[in-house]
Amino acid sequence: MKVRRIAILTSGGDAPGMNAAIRAAVRVAIAEGFEVFGVLRGYRGLIEGTWRKLELRDVSGVIERGGTMLMTAREPRFRDPDWRKVAYDKLTQGGIDGLIVIGGNGSFKGAYDFFTDFQFPVVCIPATIDNDISGTDYAIGFDTAVNNAISAIDKIRDTASAFERVFVVEVMGRRSGFIALHVGIATGAEVVLIPEIDYPIEKVANDVIEAKRKGKRHVLIIVAEGVASGSSVGDILLKRLEPHGYTDIRVTVLGYIQRGGNPTAFDRLMASRMGAQAVHALARGEAGVMAAFVGQEVVTRKLETAVSGTKKIEPALYELARKLAM
Repeated sequence: MKVRRIAILTSGGDAPGMNAAIRAAVRVAIAEGFEVFGVLRGYRGLIEGTWRKLELRDVSGVIERGGTMLMTAREPRFRDPDWRKVAYDKLTQGGIDGLIVIGGNGSFKGAYDFFTDFQFPVVCIPATIDNDISGTDYAIGFDTAVNNAISAIDKIRDTASAFERVFVVEVMGRRSGFIALHVGIATGAEVVLIPEIDYPIEKVANDVIEAKRKGKRHVLIIVAEGVASGSSVGDILLKRLEPHGYTDIRVTVLGYIQRGGNPTAFDRLMASRMGAQAVHALARGEAGVMAAFVGQEVVTRKLETAVSGTKKIEPALYELARKLAM
C-alpha cells in the first residue's frame, strides 16, 4: 500500500536540531504530495490520538530553535504490546499510513517493536546528544551539545588557571562517553573518564600529581555522568591528594545546558538531510529503517541494526586524548 498520510513524532530526550528535522520532513513531504500530521508528546500522543495536521507555515521559524515544537515525553506504556495496539488502531482509524520517529535508542526500540508487531511503515531519524545509536556515524544534537559544553568549559578554564586549581566537570552520558571524549580532546583536558573504559581513581590522582610536576597551572578532569557524579569523583580525589598538599578541588555539573540552545549549523544541516531522507524512504516503500549518516552520505539502514547493539567508542580516539594531555 502506498503511503500518503505521514505522522511525525519526537520522543525521549530532546536534542537540538529536532525542529530542523521536523521542518525538513514536513516541507519535503508536502512537496512530494503527502499530508503530514504532528503527533504531540511522542508515543503518548500515539496512544491518546493527539495529533494535528501540519502545513508549510507551521514549521516556519523553527529551524534555529532548540527543543521540539511537537514536545516530547517518556511513555512506558508503549513497551506493552497491548498499548502499542491501541496506538496502531488510533493511527489506522485516523487514516495515517506512515510514521517518522525522531529520537534516541529508547525511541528506536519502541519504533522497531511497533514495526515488528504490525508491519506499519516506520522510518526513524537518530536524534540524541549521546551520539550512541548503532548504524549511523552521527545523531542530531551531538555537535550542539559538544559545543555547548566546550563554551562553558573554556570559561571554567580561565578560573582554574587563575587559581591554579583542579576542576572536575561532569557532562552528560549515562551509558556513553562520546560527549566527554570529544569535549575532553577539544578543551585539552588532562583526564577524561568515560563508562566504556575503566580508569581507577588512583591513576587519576597520579595524573594530577604528574601534571603539577610538569609545571601545569591547573588540571581539568572531564567525567561522563555514567562513570560517577562529579561531586563523588571530586570527594574521592581530594582524599587521595590531601597528603600531597591539595586542599581544594572544584566541581561543576553542566547538566541540561548541554541539551538546550540554538542548534549549530552542522546539526541544522544534518537534521535537514535526515528529515528529507526519511520522507523519501517512505515514498520508496521502505519500512522498518532509519536515516543514517555513513561516511559523508545520508542513507537508510534497517532499524534492527540500531536496536541490536551499542555504538562503540573508538579506542584510538581515547588514546589520542591521553597523549594530548601530556
